[in-house]
Amino acid sequence: MKKLEGKVSLVTGGTKNVGKGIALGLGEAGATVYVTGRSIKEKDVKGITAAGGKGIAVACNHKNDDEVQSVFKLIKKNEGKIDVLVNNAWGGYNRLRNRKAYSGFKWKDPFWKQPIELWEEMNSVGVRSNYVASVYATQIMLKRRQGLIVNISFYASLKYYGNVIYGVTKASVDKMTMDMSVELKKSNIACVSLYPGYIADKRKTPNPKKESAQFVGRAISALASDPEIMKRTGQILVAAELAREYGFTDIDGTQPKPFDTL
Repeated sequence: MKKLEGKVSLVTGGTKNVGKGIALGLGEAGATVYVTGRSIKEKDVKGITAAGGKGIAVACNHKNDDEVQSVFKLIKKNEGKIDVLVNNAWGGYNRLRNRKAYSGFKWKDPFWKQPIELWEEMNSVGVRSNYVASVYATQIMLKRRQGLIVNISFYASLKYYGNVIYGVTKASVDKMTMDMSVELKKSNIACVSLYPGYIADKRKTPNPKKESAQFVGRAISALASDPEIMKRTGQILVAAELAREYGFTDIDGTQPKPFDTL
């Protein structure tokens, strides 16, 4: 029996990059994995099923609270529970990925030169959507008095990474993790922040600090199957450090080094 067989999870914003890898990591551990995306299709979750789990695609724009609520209503109807919520949805790289539309945008411009709209772009999905999804997930988890909420964050919460708004967003996620964990602890629901490293799924040369997106999923699988997970609630965790603690590896058999220090 796979370690997450029978477990139900949701990965928000899981159609590509880190989210896709997380969903695969949960799938290979045997979990049923619901995945959201604005234009997600069934083909986007086939890899989860092929890996050994069950992938279910649900279209959802995480800026729309009603759509988010509908996702959880569907999960509750179909499964009757949710064991793991991974808050991965993120809209902060929109300008970087659409250079033609935002030709003048520079990630490392000082805050007084950044477009004011960048605040909303990063915080509305990167922070607020995490909060909204956690509200609905918790309402389901409370009935069984168990569950795990993982907020994907990054070192920018603690160190300057070239963009003030980016740092504020990640710091907000970590603070939300800490405060949610206080209120959830008495109900045996864990809440943690998780830092991926430098994601490079198509690395051509060895690099001890590069890791695959699926490696991050393996870190969450390890947490979700830890019978003493409540000892970690409220903490900031690093995927590469968890690999050494739990003994799992990346898809190439290596254990990448942490991208930075806390």
